[in-house]
Amino acid sequence: MQRLGDFKLPHFFNYPPYFTLQPIRETREKQVQLWKELILDYCRTQKIFVIGLEEEFPLFSNPVIERSLSHEAKEAFLSALVSEGRAEWMDRGHKRCLILWLRIQDWADCILRFAKDNGLEDTVMTVEEIRSGIESRGTELHGMDRTVLMRALKLLEQKGKVAIFKGASTDDEGVKFSL
Repeated sequence: MQRLGDFKLPHFFNYPPYFTLQPIRETREKQVQLWKELILDYCRTQKIFVIGLEEEFPLFSNPVIERSLSHEAKEAFLSALVSEGRAEWMDRGHKRCLILWLRIQDWADCILRFAKDNGLEDTVMTVEEIRSGIESRGTELHGMDRTVLMRALKLLEQKGKVAIFKGASTDDEGVKFSL
């Protein structure tokens, strides 16, 4: 079994045809499904939130079998994630893709669990403390993408679970939990 650092790659990763978009619909559907699962799993375990199509990304090439995905294949696999709400294009040219290994609602639920587990009812924290503070170490929130965090917090604000306070700078933005 091939590994990428501490990440165990699936068997299909060593199968050359999976690095070429398959022309037969049923085969392509299976190929796309396998790649979607691999991308989400890898991004989750490595805490990757953005994939740049024109940047090196470890999953998109396999030096062992000397294969790399074409730009068209990369875009097809990421577009499939976008169509399921598991990713979003960050630009019109489809050069950068925000990966949502957890959907925004799932991130919001994760934030609420974090707040409840840490007894943060009626407590104010900065957005940066949620992303990189001592309390969030060892949780999925630690090191999360700021854009994703803010969208999840705004969803919670709409539901009356948090209040977001603007600061003098983005580092000063605060969140008050009212669970």
